[in-house]
Amino acid sequence: MILNKTSQYIKSLSIDWARIHKEGIAQKHPFNLPVIKLMEEISFHPNVTYIIGENGVGKSTLIEAIAVSYGFNPEGGTKNMSFSTTASHSSLHEYLRVGKSYRQARDGFFLRAETIYNVSSHIDDLDAAPGGPPVIASYGGTSLHKQSHGESFFSIFIHRFGGNGIYILDEPEAALSPMRQMAMLRRIDELIKNGSQFIIATHSPIILAYPSAKIYEITPTSLDVVDYKETEHYILTKTFLDSPEYMLNKLLE
Repeated sequence: MILNKTSQYIKSLSIDWARIHKEGIAQKHPFNLPVIKLMEEISFHPNVTYIIGENGVGKSTLIEAIAVSYGFNPEGGTKNMSFSTTASHSSLHEYLRVGKSYRQARDGFFLRAETIYNVSSHIDDLDAAPGGPPVIASYGGTSLHKQSHGESFFSIFIHRFGGNGIYILDEPEAALSPMRQMAMLRRIDELIKNGSQFIIATHSPIILAYPSAKIYEITPTSLDVVDYKETEHYILTKTFLDSPEYMLNKLLE
């Protein structure tokens, strides 16, 4: 598997704890989340970095803050999308130090499962206004609202992600079948070979399987780099699939 150092747009991330303590907000949300409390500095893989952990540890909050720090809309989309439906994002991005490489990404997208409807609506609104080429042409030509949830996600991967870019994804598996998740891995590989970098929060052991990636696993008490087969996602899924009857008996007894 390639190690494309030239595609590394985001190199590291740290938190300005001195400022946080000075302002007396260390015990407030989001600074009291496990992923934030445990972080000093993390480094990103040039190709793919995964952030995993149980619900509530702060994965999506961190992913959102990284995206906003890099210039993306909190609700997702490209850097050119400035719409807002509900200002629900945290102030975490204001306290992050993002280490960037000297290279500028030519493309980028922040894709989050919970706000794809808002992104789709914004694209339709832009195309309803007079002037300019249709925005939807960059997404496959068919309104994302006129596709299933999974089809709209996959249209973005295939048509809008163009390479030489930074792509930040929050739980993309939410809309994708196992087959489409495997197809997504293939698309990720194509884009990496075309100079791209991915940062992904996921629960999917399929999406998590990209070779040579860096995986940060978060628990309430630790933030560690782990190998794929050491992750709880892999171990639990494999245990269940190897012995579904035994696992069901244990779960349902």
